[in-house]
Amino acid sequence: MIRVLLADDQPLIRSGFRALLDIEDDIEVVAEAADGREAVELAREHLPDIALVDVQMPEVDGIEATRRIAADPALAAVHVVILTNYSLDEYVFEALRAGAAGFLVKDIRPEDFLHAVRVAARGEALLAPSITRKLIDRYVTQPPAPGAGLADLTRREREAVALVARGLSNDEIAARMVISPLTAKTHVNRAMTKLGARDRAQLVVFAYESGLDRSPGG
Repeated sequence: MIRVLLADDQPLIRSGFRALLDIEDDIEVVAEAADGREAVELAREHLPDIALVDVQMPEVDGIEATRRIAADPALAAVHVVILTNYSLDEYVFEALRAGAAGFLVKDIRPEDFLHAVRVAARGEALLAPSITRKLIDRYVTQPPAPGAGLADLTRREREAVALVARGLSNDEIAARMVISPLTAKTHVNRAMTKLGARDRAQLVVFAYESGLDRSPGG
């Protein structure tokens, strides 16, 4: 069962998402929050698999709530997905840097929304490569520099991270690198450990900020 926390200051938005989730046999809404502070408190109380967090909320916004959840070791298994009204919201990239696993636009189709919740619950990033590149191009103004920990990655781990940044799944990475899916997953997981990344979304951010996505063979 996928346990979900909804955090949005608009009751109508929360009720709409809840209505979609409640009819699914494998998803359970365990709590609702009206602001970021309450979202963090309820995350600690209920330990959901997914926290759907609106980026703009009173008192504590979605970015700060994401940062607090990501910084709490007890909430390491909580995947934060940012809800936004615009696909290129100026706050989205900052939320990814704060530890969000991805983002969803509120006008998403119901079937795509449900699919996204299940994808996030598996620990996969909700980041379309084309949208991610637009975010990076728009909000990362400094030229790429060698990222912290880049030298610690093996050549194959760097290659795997570069392919993660292109939106490839472990199976697709395996096919591209001509290795087994299990080995691809191992490369990705080891890179996450070495870089201190919570999930694949942070690997994407790292790849773009370090220029790894443009490396030869990437």
